[in-house]
Amino acid sequence: QIPGTIGDLLNLERLRFSENNLTGPVPSSIGNLTFLSYLDFSSNSLSGALPFQIGNLQNLEILSLGNNSFSGSIPPPIFNISTALMIWLGFNQLSGQLPSTVGLGLPKLEGLYLELNELSGPIPTFISNASNLIFLQLTNNSFSGTVPDTFGNLKYLQRLDLGHNNLSSKPSSPVLSFLSSLTSCKSLEVLIFDDNPLINGELPVSVGNLSASLTLFYASHCNIKGSIPGEIGNLSKLFWLGLDHNDFTGTIPATLGRLRDLQDVDLGSNKLEGSIPSELCHLERLAYLTLTDNKLFGPIPECLGDMVSLRNLFLGSNSFTSIPSTLTRLDGILFLELSSNSLNGSLPTDIGNWKSVTNLNLSDNRFSGAIPSSIADLLHLTHLSLSGNMLQGSIPASFDELISLEYLDLSRNNLSGMIPKSLEKLQNLKHFNVSFNRLQGEIPSRGLFGNYSSQSFIGNEDLCGPSRLQVPPCKTDPSKSANLLKYILSAIGSVILVSVVVIILLRSRNTKTELPIQENVPPLPEWRRISYHDLAQATDGFSESNLLGVGSFGSVYKGTLSTGMTIVVKVFHVNQDRAFKSFDIECEVLRNIRHRNLVKIINSCSNVEFKALVLEFMPNGSLEKWLYSQNRFLNVLQRLNIVIDIALAVEYLHHGHSLSVVHCDIKPNNILLDTDLVAHLGDFGIAKLLGEEDSMIQTKTLATIGYMSPDSKLLNTREREGLAAKDCKLFILQLALECSAEVAEERIDMEEVVA
Repeated sequence: QIPGTIGDLLNLERLRFSENNLTGPVPSSIGNLTFLSYLDFSSNSLSGALPFQIGNLQNLEILSLGNNSFSGSIPPPIFNISTALMIWLGFNQLSGQLPSTVGLGLPKLEGLYLELNELSGPIPTFISNASNLIFLQLTNNSFSGTVPDTFGNLKYLQRLDLGHNNLSSKPSSPVLSFLSSLTSCKSLEVLIFDDNPLINGELPVSVGNLSASLTLFYASHCNIKGSIPGEIGNLSKLFWLGLDHNDFTGTIPATLGRLRDLQDVDLGSNKLEGSIPSELCHLERLAYLTLTDNKLFGPIPECLGDMVSLRNLFLGSNSFTSIPSTLTRLDGILFLELSSNSLNGSLPTDIGNWKSVTNLNLSDNRFSGAIPSSIADLLHLTHLSLSGNMLQGSIPASFDELISLEYLDLSRNNLSGMIPKSLEKLQNLKHFNVSFNRLQGEIPSRGLFGNYSSQSFIGNEDLCGPSRLQVPPCKTDPSKSANLLKYILSAIGSVILVSVVVIILLRSRNTKTELPIQENVPPLPEWRRISYHDLAQATDGFSESNLLGVGSFGSVYKGTLSTGMTIVVKVFHVNQDRAFKSFDIECEVLRNIRHRNLVKIINSCSNVEFKALVLEFMPNGSLEKWLYSQNRFLNVLQRLNIVIDIALAVEYLHHGHSLSVVHCDIKPNNILLDTDLVAHLGDFGIAKLLGEEDSMIQTKTLATIGYMSPDSKLLNTREREGLAAKDCKLFILQLALECSAEVAEERIDMEEVVA
C-alpha cells in the first residue's frame, strides 16, 4: 500500500508508482504535496474513493490514475486544477455524474480520459470551455442525453470517442446536428460514437465538411436512418469507415471510390440496395470489405478480383447472382464469406488459387456441378462450408491433403459415391457433416470418425456402418473372408515385432485419452470479425473476476462468447510501442504456424485504440501452477508427456515450416494444458521469424526480464539445425528410457527430470 507518510515529502515534484502491485486507497495526505507537477499511480490494484485532497495540487500538470479499481464519484476539485494538462482516470469503477462546471477550471487541459468506468448522466456542455482540449475519451460508460453541439468550440480537438454509452440525438432534429457542429474542428482525426442505440437520426450532408484530417469514422449500432450521403467521399484521408448495424437505406455511394486511403469499410447489417459500385475497385489499399446482411443484388463486380490488398471479403446474406472468374486472382484472401446469396453455376475450377484462405463459406447458394479437385490446394483452410447447394458427384479423396481443416460441412447437396477413407487422416477435423446427400457404402471408422454422431450422416439412405450412427450394418464380402486367412498367417511375424515396439512405446508414453463421442454436430460458426463490443460482453466489461493474469505487454481475460464458446482474450497495452510490436509479431507468427501442441488463435480484434487476440481456452491452466501448487500433482508419465509435447512444438517451430520461429520465452507459465493434460505452447509476443537468409539471431530485451529461453540462441545454419534436431530426439529417447526402467530403483528421480 501507499503509506500515509508520503505526504511528508513536501518538496516532491514528480511521483510515479505505475505498473506495480499496489493495493488499498490513495492516502489523503497526498494533498500535502503542493509542489507536485507529475502524479502517476496507473496500472496498479488501488481501490476505494479518490481523495478530495487531490484538488489541493494546484501545480499538477499530469494526473494519471487509470487502470486501477477506484470507485465512487470523481471529486469535483480535480476539475479545478487550472495547471492540468492531462487527466487519465480510465479503466476504473468510478460512478456518478460529472460536475456541470467541468471545463470552466481547466483552461490548459489537452487530454481528458474517462473511458471504461460507470459514469452516468449528461455530458456537461461547459466541457467545451476547456478550449485547448485535444483528446476527449468518454467511451464505455453510461452517459445519457444528447451529444452537446458545443463540441464544435474545441478547435484543437483531434480525437473524440463517445462510443458505448446511451447518448441520443435531438428529438426535434431529423439529422445528427452535433456532427454539423464538429465541422468547426479542423484538426479532428478520430470520431467514434458507436453503440449508442438511442441515436436514431440521419447523417447530415455536412458530414462531408468534417476535418480534412479525419482518418477514422466509426458509428455502428446507432440506429442511424436514411441514406449514406455522397458527400462522405470528401473525407480524403479516411482509412476506416464503420457504419454497420444501422438502418441505412438507398445505395452504396459511388463517391467512396475517391477515398484512396481506405483500408477498412464495414457497411454490414443495414438495408442497402442495388449493386456494388465499380468505383469501390479504385480502393487499392482496401483490406477489409464487409457488406453482409443487406439487400444488395446483381453479379459481384469483376473488378473486385483486381483488389490485391483484400484480405477479408464478407458479402453474405444478400442476393448476388454470380461469382466473377477474376475473383480467384485474390491469392492473399484470408476470409471469404459469400453464403446465403443466389450464386449459381459451377464452383470456380481454379478455386485452388485462394492459397492463403483459412475460412471459405459458400453455403446456401445455388451452385451445381462437381467439387473442383483443386480445392485440395487450399492448405491453410480451417473452415469450409459448401452446404445447402446442388453440388453433384463424389467427395474428392484429395480432401485428405487439407491437414488444417477443422470444420467441413457438405450437407444438403446431391453428392453421391462413398465417403473417402482418406478423410480418416484429418486429425484436426472436429466438425464433419455430410447429411442429406446421396452417399453410399461404409462410413469410415478410424481417426476422428469415431467421434461423429448420427447427425453427421442422417439423410443418406445407402450408408452403412455401426448401429450408433443409426444406419444399417454393412454386409460382409465373401471373397474377402476367403482370402483373410492367408494374410493372417503371413502377418503374425510382423505383429509380434510390432507388439514389442508398441510395448516399449506404451511404457514411455501413456496412451492419449480418446475424445468423447459427440452427441450433436454443432453448426458451422458464422465467420465474422469479433468486435470490441463482443469481447467486452464476453468478459463482463473486462472485469477483474475474469482476469487471468497481467504481463509486460497486456492483460489476459477469460470470456464466454454469445455462442457459449469459452475463450481467452489477450488485451495489449495500447500506450506501449513494444506492446504494439508484440501484437504484430504474435499475429504474424500465429498466422504462419499450426500444430496440435501450439495454442490456437481463434480471431483478433484490432483498431487504433484497442488490440486483442482471441485464443482457445485451456481448462487446466499453465504448467507453472501444476509444478508449484500443493493442490495439484503430475505423475512421472504425465510429466514425460508434457516434455515430449513441448519438444514436438519446438521442433515444429524450428524445422517444420518454411520460416523458422524462435519462441524466445519458453517457461512453465507459457505452457498451457488442455482437458487431457496435452501441452500447448503459447505467448509468441517476442518470437522471431527466421528466413533462409538469416544465419544468426541476436535476442533483444525479452518480455521476461532476466530470463533467456534456450531456443533464443538458435543458429539457423544447416549444421546446427541437424545437430539440434538429433540431440533433441536423443535426449527425449534417453529420458523416456530412464523414466520407464523396469526396476523401480533404476528409474530417474523426478527432481532430475525437471532440473
